[in-house]
Amino acid sequence: MGNDLVFNHVVKRFGDFTAVHDLNLTIQEGEFFSFLGPSGCGKTTILRMVSGFIDPSEGSISLGGQDLVGLGPNRRPTALIFQNLALFPLMSVAENIGFALEVRGVGKAARLRKVEQLLDLIALPGFADRGIDELSGGQKQRVAIARALAVEPKVLLLDEPLSALDLKLRQHMRAELRAIQKRTGITFIYITHDQGEALAMSDRVAVMSQGHVEQVGVSSDIYNQPETAFVASFVGENNLFAGRVVAASDGVAQVETSFGRLLGGNPRGLKQGDEAFVFVRPERLRLAPSGEADENALTSTVLGEVFEGITVNISLANPKGRPIIVTMSNDGAVPSFATGALLSTYFGRDHATVLPQGSLARA
Repeated sequence: MGNDLVFNHVVKRFGDFTAVHDLNLTIQEGEFFSFLGPSGCGKTTILRMVSGFIDPSEGSISLGGQDLVGLGPNRRPTALIFQNLALFPLMSVAENIGFALEVRGVGKAARLRKVEQLLDLIALPGFADRGIDELSGGQKQRVAIARALAVEPKVLLLDEPLSALDLKLRQHMRAELRAIQKRTGITFIYITHDQGEALAMSDRVAVMSQGHVEQVGVSSDIYNQPETAFVASFVGENNLFAGRVVAASDGVAQVETSFGRLLGGNPRGLKQGDEAFVFVRPERLRLAPSGEADENALTSTVLGEVFEGITVNISLANPKGRPIIVTMSNDGAVPSFATGALLSTYFGRDHATVLPQGSLARA
């Protein structure tokens, strides 16, 4: 077990509203684990229960076999990095990092040694005497991490700490956070609504919706093998075709849709007559040679195209739903398609997932 964090039938209610429903989950010691979901899905409530700011209404949370319920934040072996970082503006970098140690009665010499070690860890040697207002956004992030690590927590909790940064800095800090977690071996629990952050950094991801964990898995499984309609529609882009299963065998389902019969993998074992969604990633669609394909052919009118540098996104009309998106890698020879032209595409059955109809992520 080590210092695994275990949620056992955890429920959290606020009056008549249930924010977290029957959470059963084990986060392994040394894991970078992310809770991913839209605003209001319950992920921050879980973080607050782990940190001790609120207790579960039902169930237990334990760390290394120790029950955490009833222990205040100051008595838990956890540290929390807030979204706004909450650095002390009138203190130097060293004073910020060493503050919790000073509160705990650690002597000045020992504090300074620890601060220097942490500055080396976050790649900011020589910054001890800098003021907080002299730091860039990324440097402030690192100081906040060092301050949290100073007390040597068993679990570090991060509440969307990169949300205020620009895109390039967020991407840089993803790599920085992951590298720091690897070097320290501390369990990181990360809360985010940003799919790129969760997929890029995490050992495992829990996708949440309306207080329920929809799926837990490694990033590649979350993306390539979604288990519910919500996960398929929330994580990344996906084309959706609604219909009814007309045949199912050998792990493949055939679904009658407005584009005809489409075939895809059937991980949930749907049967003939079941209402279903067929999900196909935009990058899995291919131009049909000579306008023809043996199966899963889609012919529709071009609505437009968007050039995004490394990719070109082509949108096709879909009378029964959102436009179909075809993503093509920009190899320098991507053809241009006039608005209104007919375009034929196709996808392999191995590149589609058939799931029960259910709640979808908001567009």
